[in-house]
Amino acid sequence: MSDLDRSRAFFNDVKRLIIKVGTAVVTRADGRLALGRLGALCEQIKDLNSLGYEVIVVTSGAVGLGRQRLKYRRFVNSSFSDLQKPQVDLDGKACAAVGQNSLMALYDTLFSQLDVTSAQLLVTDRDFKNKDFRKQLDETVQSLLALRVIPIFNENDAVSTRKAPYEDSSGIFWDNDSLAALLALELKADLLVLLSDVEGLYSGPPSDPRSKLIHTYIKEIHQSEITFGDKSRVGRGGMTAKVKAAVNAAYAGIPVVITSGYAPENIIKVLQGERVGTLFHQDAHLWAQDKEVGAREMAVAARESSRRLQALSSQDRKKILLDVADALEANEKLINIENEADVAAAQEAGLEKSLISRLALKPGKIKSLANSTRVLANMDDPIGCILKRIELADGLVLEKTSSPLGVLLIIFESRPDALVQIASLAIRSGNGLLLKGGKEAKRSNAILHKVITTAIPDTVGGKLIGLVTSRDEIPDLLKHDDVIDLVIPRGSSKLVSKIKSSTKIPVLGHSDGICHVYVDKSANIEMAKRVVLDAKVDYPAACNAMETLLVHQDLVHSGGLNELIADLRIEGVTLFGGQRACKELNIPEAPTFHHEYNSMACTVEIVDDEHAAIDHIHQHGRHQKTMMLLKSFYVNAAVFHNASTRFCDGARFGLGAEVGISTSRIHARGPVGVEGLLTTRWILRGCGQVVNADQGVIYTHKDITICAVSLLQSAEKLRVKRVRAHDVGVEILTTEEKTKDLVVCNLFLLFESSDWTHDVSIVSIAHNCGDIRSNVLRHHKTRVKFVPCTFHFDNIRNSFPLIMEMITAPGVGSIPIKSTGFGFNERSSKSGGVGGLMDRKANE
Repeated sequence: MSDLDRSRAFFNDVKRLIIKVGTAVVTRADGRLALGRLGALCEQIKDLNSLGYEVIVVTSGAVGLGRQRLKYRRFVNSSFSDLQKPQVDLDGKACAAVGQNSLMALYDTLFSQLDVTSAQLLVTDRDFKNKDFRKQLDETVQSLLALRVIPIFNENDAVSTRKAPYEDSSGIFWDNDSLAALLALELKADLLVLLSDVEGLYSGPPSDPRSKLIHTYIKEIHQSEITFGDKSRVGRGGMTAKVKAAVNAAYAGIPVVITSGYAPENIIKVLQGERVGTLFHQDAHLWAQDKEVGAREMAVAARESSRRLQALSSQDRKKILLDVADALEANEKLINIENEADVAAAQEAGLEKSLISRLALKPGKIKSLANSTRVLANMDDPIGCILKRIELADGLVLEKTSSPLGVLLIIFESRPDALVQIASLAIRSGNGLLLKGGKEAKRSNAILHKVITTAIPDTVGGKLIGLVTSRDEIPDLLKHDDVIDLVIPRGSSKLVSKIKSSTKIPVLGHSDGICHVYVDKSANIEMAKRVVLDAKVDYPAACNAMETLLVHQDLVHSGGLNELIADLRIEGVTLFGGQRACKELNIPEAPTFHHEYNSMACTVEIVDDEHAAIDHIHQHGRHQKTMMLLKSFYVNAAVFHNASTRFCDGARFGLGAEVGISTSRIHARGPVGVEGLLTTRWILRGCGQVVNADQGVIYTHKDITICAVSLLQSAEKLRVKRVRAHDVGVEILTTEEKTKDLVVCNLFLLFESSDWTHDVSIVSIAHNCGDIRSNVLRHHKTRVKFVPCTFHFDNIRNSFPLIMEMITAPGVGSIPIKSTGFGFNERSSKSGGVGGLMDRKANE
């Protein structure tokens, strides 16, 4: 059961409730009865009746149902000439008389199948003017409820004297919504539930994506903000009538919830305290502002902050991460205090040891998180990298660059350290972030979120990272596919599947990690024992710990299996088996091959060969992590050959951190670091070109991708001055030599072009470069494309544009002539070297 918030705590005390079923719930779009919805509704009422709730139903739908039947009857009884005449509307009261009979017959049939008795009570507005009637009504209902009978009320429209527009001058009731509210008062109900064809009350028409669901109606705030759309396709008043009836009942002391009659188990969810539908309560104004920020507002704020983050320089984004790392260390004591409180509460609640192990921040963990954040900060800037550069035509260049996804929603359980890793990755990748952690880590997540967002400068804003505190907010967030770009749920496969089925937003699933280890007959047993023990014992609660051990059948006879099992038992690992392993090892049968233990336990099974092992992994492994101790191995999301599955970690992979381990087959698989949180965009640069039916355009489609590479060995062998153009991403090697007339610069720009597989392109700007070229060829076992380009300092101004066109870099483009980012930070100006000359010439 979900945690009850303050506004829903009173549901624990509800005993008698009235459920009003609207016409849109009872009937389909064609006017016929919605048998599936009515059946599900009756099952819920039966369950509530069995649990001891006193349930009263107010139903609509008789007029609509009767109209459908009478239309058919009129059609059957009409001649061909009658059908050519204009058709007049059917008498609503006659429709009510016919429809009420059919409606009650259906209720009676459905409840009878569930061994529940129902009773019909038809009333009119004039009946309630009579005190004796009201007294007798109360006594009758009390008697029915005492016998567990379900009273079903409806207005007796067949004999009602009220005329359209169904407004009663006496103000008693004017439709079934107001009838339900009146009955709630007369019969002293504890709760009124109004079922509709929408999820609740929205700030505007539900079809408008900008409209948001109002969870708690506060008259002083929402009355002037709400814009009602068209009324329901059937019925009398639509949402306007429901809100009016709900407000009247709530201010008279009867809480009201407007919710969907289409969603299964919705009434039960309401009574369990879940934030379903819209609540009306006389004390709602007292709860008004628990500083609740709507789901959409939170996502929009994160997007706006992410745009400001992307506008910063790489150095400024780096500084934010370094500040976050410093803030974590400075607040380590406070973080540990809050975490210890979470651990103590978890132990008191009797949570599993594996869950508590994930929850606890062990000594040194904060320092480790801070260090990993610094590693991430010092990595190359991932935003704006040129991944591909194509010359489409003369003067028309197309670039494919890396770009942030936008706003991420990440749902994770138990581990508060994941919050730090995820937040750091979001900052590095320029994304906005919404986080929902497990309730067991509530205090730890809150303090970590506060520490991190406080370290983010005002120029970006702490709203870059939002913390979702209630699971009830998740359904709202999942609706906003226009402001959230990717959902990453970290948890059970059930959680991932539920999220996938609940949203249009792309989902990158991090589901339960069923890590398999297969030991082949060809494996070195001593190495296998060492690796298998590490995969299981090093950190049993981790998602990269071994859960299933598959062993080649030959190891049963050779004794290798017994050695593996003996070592696992010595370490205290509890063993469960598949069908073959149970017989051979005399161990209990595993509950399922899909089970994730997260503890000192694992499943063992014997397989025929490596192909059988692969088939088993494909069937039960969820495509996450596999370790192969054999001569060959196969592809999964992450496959380890003769190495522990515990290496499957973003930090150990050199990714700095990870948001999770993706088992999906989309753009990111395995540990998802910064690159998995990026997408691409195309930038086309031209000089006024137009398509004009492709007349006069000569397409070249030449790949001119340029990426930096390092030739450190050559630099050392050639004893050249090595400098790094940090802002450019190009390795520049320089030498200097004098001739009779002037200084000549040998300037080597080292690039790798995607045109040439395993080839290196060296652009040499030198007077004489024959010797250098031969040295490079000798020290690299790869074919070298050598493109010489000569200049002297007396024509440097003419050469610079050509040089600048060749030197391009991620997110920078052509370098300005005056740029000191050219990389000559190690130059010797005393000797009149190339750096000094270039600067002087460039600044003239």
